[in-house]
Amino acid sequence: MDVNLGPGSAVRFKRTVTTRSEDTQTMDHAPQLIQERSAPPATLVIFGASGDLTRRKLLPAVESLARHNRLPDQFALVGVARTPMSDDQFAESALAGRSLAEKRQLQGGIRYVAGGYDDPETFKRLSETLDELDAQRGTSGNRLFYLSTPAGAFEPVINGLAGAGLNLERENTFSRLVIEKPYGRDLATARELDGVVHSAFDESQVFRIDHYLGKDTVQNVLALRFANSIFQPIWDRSWVDHVQITVAETLGVGTRGGFYEGAGAMRDIVQNHVLQVLALALMEPPVSFGGENLRNEKVKLLQAIRLPTDRDIADAAVRGQYTRGGTRQELMAGYREEVGVDPLSRTETFAAMRLNVDNWRWAGVPFYVRTGKRLPARVTEVALQFQRPPHLPIPADQLTELDADALILRIQPNEGISLRFGAKVPGHSFRVRTASMDFSYEQTFQEESPEAYERLLLDALIGDASLFIRSDEVQHSWGIVDPIIEHWAKDNSPIPTYEAASWGPTDADRLIGRNGRKWRNAA
Repeated sequence: MDVNLGPGSAVRFKRTVTTRSEDTQTMDHAPQLIQERSAPPATLVIFGASGDLTRRKLLPAVESLARHNRLPDQFALVGVARTPMSDDQFAESALAGRSLAEKRQLQGGIRYVAGGYDDPETFKRLSETLDELDAQRGTSGNRLFYLSTPAGAFEPVINGLAGAGLNLERENTFSRLVIEKPYGRDLATARELDGVVHSAFDESQVFRIDHYLGKDTVQNVLALRFANSIFQPIWDRSWVDHVQITVAETLGVGTRGGFYEGAGAMRDIVQNHVLQVLALALMEPPVSFGGENLRNEKVKLLQAIRLPTDRDIADAAVRGQYTRGGTRQELMAGYREEVGVDPLSRTETFAAMRLNVDNWRWAGVPFYVRTGKRLPARVTEVALQFQRPPHLPIPADQLTELDADALILRIQPNEGISLRFGAKVPGHSFRVRTASMDFSYEQTFQEESPEAYERLLLDALIGDASLFIRSDEVQHSWGIVDPIIEHWAKDNSPIPTYEAASWGPTDADRLIGRNGRKWRNAA
C-alpha cells in the first residue's frame, strides 16, 4: 500500500492583505501583487455561432470572463451562422441561464448576422455591424474572429473576411483569427490551409487553438520544470529510463462516428494533444515565457524527434479498434456498430508509438505515447520512470513490491503530481517497497481553475500567443505522424482489435515490453 501525504501535509499559501494606510509602511516587505489580466476593448466574432462548440464551450467561457471582470464594458459579441436568427434570439440563447449580473455586463453588446460563409453580403453586413458596435459600444476597432466551424468552412470565411477588408489592422487596432483543429488532414493539406490563411492574415495575427494547452495542469508541467531547481539535474538521459504519455478515454465515439471515420486516433489526438504535451515535458528551458521563446523551444524539440521510416513503423507504432465488451450489466457496442461508422471500417480508435528524440538531453531514451477510446479509465498523464540504482546492497528477498522510481504528472482527472520511491516497511525486518508522495491541486489550492477555453479566449484577446500553435509546429507535428498514417493506409492486413474496457491490443504491450518495460495502467 502506498504511503500518501494527506490534506494536512499539503503546502498552503497564506494571502496577506494590507489596508491603503499601511501600504507605505509595509511596501518593502509585502509580496508583489500579480496584475490581473483583462481584455482590451474588442468585439468577439464567432463563426458557427449556432453550433455545438459555441453552445458548450465558447459562450460559457465568455460568461465566465464577464463574471470575473476580465471583459471591459467596451466588449461586444457577434454570432455568425447560416441559421436564421435575430439579435434578440441570439442574445437570449447566449444569456440563457446566466445570472442578472452577467446579463447586465453583456446585454446590449450582442449581435447576430445570418448568412452563408461563401456569400459576400454576409461579410458586408458583418462589417456594418462591427462599425456600429465601434460607435455605440466603444470597441475601438479591435476584432477577434473565431472559426468554430467545420474545417471545410475555413477557406470561405477567411476569403470573405479579406474581401470585406476585415483582416486589415489599422493603427492601434488589431484583427486576429482563432482557428480550431483539425488544421489540415496531413502535412500537404496543412500547408495548403497555411497558404489560404497567410494570403489574408500575417502569422502574428493567427491563433491556432489546442484546448489542452489551456488546462492549468498542462501549464503546470512548465511550472514543475522551470520553477524548481531540484528536478532540472535529473531531467535527462542520465537519470530517466523512459517516459510514458497516456491519453485514455472511457467513452466511445458516441454521435461523432461520421467525423471520427475521417480522423482516427492518430489525427484526432496524437498529432495535436499528445505531441504538444510531449514538447512541453521535454523541451529545453526557454529564456522567458514572453514573446516567441516558449514556442521556439517547442519547435526545436519537435524537430529533434526522429521521423519513422517504413521499416521502423512495424516495430514502433501500433493501432487498434475496440470491439464489443464490458460486463453483462454494461455491455458496450463495438466501434463498427456505432452510428455513422462503416461496418467494415479500418479506422483506428487506439494508437501507440515509440519515439526517439535525437538531442543532447534525450538521446537513447525511448518515449512511449498511447491514446485510445473505450479504455478502462479516463486518464491523461506524463510519467518519467527513472533508472534503477546501479547497485542494491539490500537482498532481493527484502525488496518486495519495489518498482522503479517515477515522477507522474496527472493532467486529468485527480489533477496533481506523484513522486514514487522506495521506503522501508514498518516492522522488525528490513523490507523495502514502493511508496509515494502526492500533490493534489484540489487539496492545495483554493483558487478556482478556469476552463481551458476561458484562458485561451482571454489570451487571444490580449494578444498572448504563447499557448497557441505556430505554423511550423503544426507542420513538424504532421511530419511525425504522416508516415505512420500512410503506412497503415497501405497495410491490408486485418486491423488489431481490443475489447471495450480493456487497455488496448496486445501489440501495445509487446511494443513497450521488448526491453522489459510495461505500461502504467490506472486501476
